[in-house]
Amino acid sequence: MSEIPWWGLPLVAAVSALFGAGVTLLVSARDSYARSRAKRTKRWYAERKEAYIALMTEFERATYRLRAAYDDDRPPPGPFAYLDAVGPALMQVRLLASGQVRSAALAVHLLIEGLYASRPTPPPGVDPGKSVREMLGHVPLVMQEFEAAIREELEIRATPPAPLVVHPRRGLGSYIRRTPAEAEESRVSG
Repeated sequence: MSEIPWWGLPLVAAVSALFGAGVTLLVSARDSYARSRAKRTKRWYAERKEAYIALMTEFERATYRLRAAYDDDRPPPGPFAYLDAVGPALMQVRLLASGQVRSAALAVHLLIEGLYASRPTPPPGVDPGKSVREMLGHVPLVMQEFEAAIREELEIRATPPAPLVVHPRRGLGSYIRRTPAEAEESRVSG
């Protein structure tokens, strides 16, 4: 006869079931956290990208309106038309953006806002008749700084990411016999 008490087997089964349930609960909680974090990160990028695109579009429209007015020898639109168009997009960027992007956006805004004033003030030593055209020429340069700050914050690169290299499945022996260079290559690529 066995020396295991009659309640030993049900106890081991119950402890094993509780342990399995606990592990399942922990794994599902970890997966849920990872999914929610991925959703938040994706939403973070989407919100900022939409806000930046909206503001850049408004800046381009405002610059185009000024150029068109000066090319046709018409008076430029009033400053309130500019503020009404750019205001909502600028406020969203001010709320969502990092300090560097916010500063670059405000630099573009102040330059364009100065051009929409009833009498734009020229820089010292510049002919007042030509100053507006010169200041309009500076808008694309300041916009480049704004775009660069956006690219840096959102980690947008001009080149596509490296392709994923998938190695065929190997047995345990191939991992043991591989060279240090092969080990480094598999660590970097996968």
